[in-house]
Amino acid sequence: MRLKRVWRNIFGIIISALVLTVLLLLLRYFMPRPPVEKVDYARSILSQASSSSAGIYSRRLFKDAESFYDSAMIIWRRENEKFFLLRDFDEVERYAVLSASKAEEALRTAKENVTSLKMRIEQRIDTLNNIVAHLNKLFTNYPLSANLRNRISKGKLLLKESEIAFSKEQYLQANKKIIDAEYLLTESYKSAVTNLEEYFRSYPVWKGWVEKTINASKSNNSYSIIVDKYSRKCHIYHNGIRRHAFDVELGQNWVGDKRVRGDKATPEGMYKVIKKFGSKHTKYYKALLLDYPNETDKAEFRREIANGSLPPTARIGGLIEIHGNGGKGIDWTEGCIALTDSDMDVVFSIAGEGTPVTIVGSMLDLNEVLK
Repeated sequence: MRLKRVWRNIFGIIISALVLTVLLLLLRYFMPRPPVEKVDYARSILSQASSSSAGIYSRRLFKDAESFYDSAMIIWRRENEKFFLLRDFDEVERYAVLSASKAEEALRTAKENVTSLKMRIEQRIDTLNNIVAHLNKLFTNYPLSANLRNRISKGKLLLKESEIAFSKEQYLQANKKIIDAEYLLTESYKSAVTNLEEYFRSYPVWKGWVEKTINASKSNNSYSIIVDKYSRKCHIYHNGIRRHAFDVELGQNWVGDKRVRGDKATPEGMYKVIKKFGSKHTKYYKALLLDYPNETDKAEFRREIANGSLPPTARIGGLIEIHGNGGKGIDWTEGCIALTDSDMDVVFSIAGEGTPVTIVGSMLDLNEVLK
């Protein structure tokens, strides 16, 4: 009897253990499980998107992905506080899937946006560098207004800052600076070219003076001097053929004709040498005095006084020379034409009293200048 009772107890224990195991297995099977893999995947894609700067270049999608992920985490924590059999992780899974989907889209869009933005910035940088090259070529020595010069300088600085930001892959910063640089440089270039176009309206007159001067040199088998203010050259012709070309420096306000005394403008017209000064008779090493103002200049001056474009107190200028002491690299004279001393030696030895000196804005037309 005692043995039977023992076996009954053992059998009962085994049955109880089996029942408990089955119950545990059933509980495990039916117990709600959180979507760990989907949440982990959403977190991984979010991390990749963040590393690709999706928060910058695909901001809205990335923010949506973060919001969905945060919602999944909040619901998960809330469900964990319930009795385990009453937990429901369907909303956690739904938000995790939404987060992953938005993060994938943000990652893809960010890469596309970065590529597109990078290409646009590169194109703008190339375009603006071309504009800067044109500005440097056409207007380095052209007396633009101080305001226009300041705008060009600021535009160049912003362009350089944009290039630096671009090299550091700071594309949004580079884009902001390139937009500002683009406005300053393109508008300044348009204004400068408009100014140049206005100045070059006198080209047909300049061309006639040049042709007349060269033809006279050829027919008289003599020397003539032509000063091209825009190209900053002094050309020496003999028998209609150019023999020398020297760099020159001019009056600070050389664009346009000289109108009054003290305007620091270099005159334009057909003149001649009326006197030569050696090194002991001029402060400028050597000098050739021109017959400015000639009768044409005086007539124009009187006309401007009469029509009120000049005040009655205005005085006509004079003492315009071709002289030495040049080579400073800037326009510094009161209206004269300055050469280096060595170049002045050549011009001084060639020119005599009566030698024609024609001063023009340019020997090339504007289309040739802009090429």
